[in-house]
Amino acid sequence: MLEAAATLNSPAAVAWRLLTDTHTWPQWGPSVRAVDAPTRFITAGTFGRVQTTPGLWLPFAITDWEEGRAWAWRVAGIPATGHRVTPLTASSCRVAFTIPRWAPFYVPVCRLALRRLEVLATGHRPGD
Repeated sequence: MLEAAATLNSPAAVAWRLLTDTHTWPQWGPSVRAVDAPTRFITAGTFGRVQTTPGLWLPFAITDWEEGRAWAWRVAGIPATGHRVTPLTASSCRVAFTIPRWAPFYVPVCRLALRRLEVLATGHRPGD
């Protein structure tokens, strides 16, 4: 697995909420235009559809789940990114995306997602 990670100046609970709230996925996920899921917040076993930026709707299913810590999914039946939040201090955390080895082209997409997460979690860009 490949990884893209960043330290966010945000409590882990805030980062976790953003990562599990399907309403925020299009705001931080560069490859996500929209989400159709039975609930706003994903949990173990959640399924639905995700609309990619080109407009294609693909089915997804949450396949791995550690409450408050990590989740992974399959998109169109293919293992996709993993998402992990590790608390560092009361006001900071490490967010990491794991990327399948066959998708190295997705590393820059995940790095952009991390920058967008930082903005959403703190209200300012990294380094501000």
